[in-house]
Amino acid sequence: MPRGDKSSYTDKQKRQAEHIEESEKDEGRSEAVAERIAWATVNKRDGGGKKGGATRKATKKTAKKVTTKKAVKKVATKKAAKKTPAKKATKKAATKKAAKKTAAKKASKKAATKKAAKKATTKKAAKKTPAQ
Repeated sequence: MPRGDKSSYTDKQKRQAEHIEESEKDEGRSEAVAERIAWATVNKRDGGGKKGGATRKATKKTAKKVTTKKAVKKVATKKAAKKTPAKKATKKAATKKAAKKTAAKKASKKAATKKAAKKATTKKAAKKTPAQ
């Protein structure tokens, strides 16, 4: 197959290239540049011609290798992401601890205020009783 032969492309890919080429021409690009951009775009999207053949099998193997590399990268990213929640959990625990301390302080203040109020009431009642 000579270089630049488009016979290995599907009808859909050819239509896509045609549409992209028209869009590029509308933007003011020359015929040759528009065609080059159109086919480069189709290749980028689909990885070249999609019609079957012996050459297609070899391409699939390389595609699998690329996919495996992506999978390895994803796993590494997930592991890194898992480490981050541990830090968040520690931060959360510290925040909860601080909140408990604050709540305990407020409760003790309330209790102290109540005690003081009771004492004052008791003193007032004691003062009133002998006067009668």
